[in-house]
Amino acid sequence: MLSVEVDNRSGQQVDEAAAVELATRVLRAEGVTDGELGLAFVAPDEMRTLKREHLGIDEATDVLSFPIDGRDELPPGVPRALGDVVLCPDVVGEQWREPLTHGLLHLLGYDHGDEMQTREREHLG
Repeated sequence: MLSVEVDNRSGQQVDEAAAVELATRVLRAEGVTDGELGLAFVAPDEMRTLKREHLGIDEATDVLSFPIDGRDELPPGVPRALGDVVLCPDVVGEQWREPLTHGLLHLLGYDHGDEMQTREREHLG
């Protein structure tokens, strides 16, 4: 079973139900049927801090992914922790679906490139 924990610290109204629905749909289409996903919405200052601390780049961005298990083989009985996708509503605006899909694919091990772009187009149809 997939579970999505949403944490909105952005100060913005976010369509959490639509984000969870999209995340669940993308993950299932990628063959992930069980696992735990963290989905956080943050303000620009927090996103800037995260990007600086984890990537060494001092700027706000639309999405960051923090993978944990991805598609790794796990021992029986160990729940899959997919990781966290962090979105900044002030940066993404109404175009949140693309960055969320992009972030989810990073959790599953995709890197920037043609294959990732193809998967994004397929999921966003």
